[in-house]
Amino acid sequence: MEHIESAGIITYTLENETVLYLLLHYTAGHWDLPKGKMETGETKEETASRELLEETGLTAQLDEHFLESFNYVFLNYDKQIAQKTVYFFLGRALQTNIQLSNEHIDYAWLPYKEALEKLTYDNAKGVLKKAHKSINKQENE
Repeated sequence: MEHIESAGIITYTLENETVLYLLLHYTAGHWDLPKGKMETGETKEETASRELLEETGLTAQLDEHFLESFNYVFLNYDKQIAQKTVYFFLGRALQTNIQLSNEHIDYAWLPYKEALEKLTYDNAKGVLKKAHKSINKQENE
């Protein structure tokens, strides 16, 4: 079975003390977090940062204490069963002006509850919940 690794960044910004998360609307119709396939020789951090830049034009300051992952099985382009591991970092956007790639048809900066509702996949909702807890913990320290 083919095994694919991807990495992404749960990207956020603060607006009037409200945490806003970046969601991307993919051409396939789903809403998800910025992420993409690891290239040979890249670290997880390098992949996540490259994908965020390619998909949105953004850079982010990564939280060195946050790394989550999940696995799932799917049918690849050749209709073969493949396994994917997706790693997610948490990163505060260094700017908020989006330059959307052709992989996406829209984007949104949303507060936590709205972002949670808009995300299509449960695994993405799970990592967003963990990221939100991590941000809230940091603010209360």
